[in-house]
Amino acid sequence: MTHSHDSASRPAQFLQKNIGLLPKGRVLDIAMGRGENAIYLARMGFEVEGVDASAEAVQNALEAAQRAGVTLKAEITDLERKYVIKEGTYDVIICFRYLQRSLIPQIKDGLRNGGMIVYETFTVDQIQFGKPKNPDYLLKPNELLDMFRDFRCLFYQEGIVDNRKAVARIIAEKL
Repeated sequence: MTHSHDSASRPAQFLQKNIGLLPKGRVLDIAMGRGENAIYLARMGFEVEGVDASAEAVQNALEAAQRAGVTLKAEITDLERKYVIKEGTYDVIICFRYLQRSLIPQIKDGLRNGGMIVYETFTVDQIQFGKPKNPDYLLKPNELLDMFRDFRCLFYQEGIVDNRKAVARIIAEKL
């Protein structure tokens, strides 16, 4: 997944705005990219682990964490093949700009009771703005909401943001 440069070093606004909702503790950042969200959470006092398929991204994230003076665990892993989320381990799991439907059950199992998912990624409406175009990586209407139907939904939004990207976003708590 490519990241746009204007947000390259800034954590996601959606995450910053809703930081107050999240239980302090262990966080897993799935497809962490260069780690801007992971580093932000580490700065805010969370214990953060990130995973990404790109060795370069993980290396960049670790270097950026060091510069920021925070501790970050990061792992290079093929999310589609052999990655397994440890059950009942995390207080928060975040995932931005990445969709792998097969991971959803693991994300749910990986959260402790009372844990939260923070998820934002592209919907089918994104096609008009360019990438990604592959429907495998694009959410259908209400799909993200349906994925976490068994959680308590604290926030849900779907639509076009800043006239330049089409996303769905959720924050939901495991009961």
